[in-house]
Amino acid sequence: MTGRAWGVLFVLCGAIFLEGVDVAMLNVALPSIRADLGLSTGALQWVMSAYVLGYGGFMLLGGRAADLFGRRRMFLLWLTVFLLFSGLGGLATEGWMLIVARFVTGVAAAFMTPAGLSIITTSFAEGPQRDKALLVYSGTAAGGFSIGLVVGGLLASADWRWVFFAPVILSSVILVAGTALIPRSAKPDRDGQGMDVAGAVSVTAAILLLVLAVERAGHGSPGVTALTAAAGLLLVLVFVLIERRAAAPLVRLGILRSGSLVRANLAGLLFAAGFFGFQFIVVLHLQELRGWSTLETSFAMIVIGVDAILSPTLTPKLVHRFGNARVIFGGLLLAVLSYALMLPLGPDWTYPMMFPSLIILGLAFSLAYGPLTIVATDGVEEAEQGVAGGLLYTSFQFGAALGLSSATAVLTAATDGTGEQALLDGHRAALLVPLAAAALAALIAAFGLRGGSRTVAGSAAAVAEPAREPAESGR
Repeated sequence: MTGRAWGVLFVLCGAIFLEGVDVAMLNVALPSIRADLGLSTGALQWVMSAYVLGYGGFMLLGGRAADLFGRRRMFLLWLTVFLLFSGLGGLATEGWMLIVARFVTGVAAAFMTPAGLSIITTSFAEGPQRDKALLVYSGTAAGGFSIGLVVGGLLASADWRWVFFAPVILSSVILVAGTALIPRSAKPDRDGQGMDVAGAVSVTAAILLLVLAVERAGHGSPGVTALTAAAGLLLVLVFVLIERRAAAPLVRLGILRSGSLVRANLAGLLFAAGFFGFQFIVVLHLQELRGWSTLETSFAMIVIGVDAILSPTLTPKLVHRFGNARVIFGGLLLAVLSYALMLPLGPDWTYPMMFPSLIILGLAFSLAYGPLTIVATDGVEEAEQGVAGGLLYTSFQFGAALGLSSATAVLTAATDGTGEQALLDGHRAALLVPLAAAALAALIAAFGLRGGSRTVAGSAAAVAEPAREPAESGR
């Protein structure tokens, strides 16, 4: 890769790192926020849910906007919005102010993230060049989440408002670097490709309702949850009907005829469900039953962040030798093993007894996440790379919400009482959720082993193919 290409990749990695750090830091700062602002449990839940709704609900629209209005323009514009509303969150004096700030920050991330991913996939030639860039990118995302857990604990111990101000500083640096390094390019040709307003409204409303239903499933009224989910599914049907008739659809339904793309999105959804559900359960166990502090828990979980090292170093070599499909399948099998090792969780378990499960999960993430990103964007036309990225990140976000709500629902149902044994029984039962999700993801990925992914021989032949000029990345 050229120096300019590395510079562009550096900026985009900084943005995805920022997104991971932002989410992780807030997770560990919630108790401090609740104590300072006097928030109820419901309001505190909405501080997290508002971001998820904004992020998951607007991701597809964000991906299409990048394709239509320019990837560089969308990336820099929404990075600025992210910066401003993160700062406003730090200035919040009421719960509703913080919730609004988090929702808009989530919307900004929904536009910024697929724009950043599509800059990578249109700047580097399909093959090893792009694979290496995507694996570095995914490793950085994982590192942001892992490091954010510890940094968030340190900042929250001083003042929770720094959890919002720190991303302002980081995003300001990324904005300056992005403006300088991401080159401008000709405006995208939008001849006959106007924004599909009806499709955008219907799919955004559908995803918002579905994510809301999933988020509230564990602690909301079953009737309201069912009605919300039904309304969301009805709007999905409306969206499909609109897209079949639209001259310039928001999402060309033909893109879903790619078996590898559909498998990558389904496997990614389930993998994210298992990964975030598992982390949630382990954190609860360490804090509720073991009495660990937020910072101690953060340091215990940081071992999962080994994927930040392995993704750009080990994974490219494995992909080059075995192909994406086999590496993804191996990663998902390791996830199954990781969750299974934690099932016998006992009250006298020491951290060394939990360590194998955590380190294996880090390895699983490094093998699955990056290659799933590669497969989900492989073979997609340049004009639809933003949509492909939007589909993938919608799957990841929806999966995370599904995993958390499912784990919470099982945990609540299986916890019979308030004693230590009752809590432990609930934790053990909830651990079956990530195990089932990972097993189903592995089953889906197994269908791609015979073909679907780029062949090893094809990858090897493309090694000599140079990276495209990053000037294309501004689209």
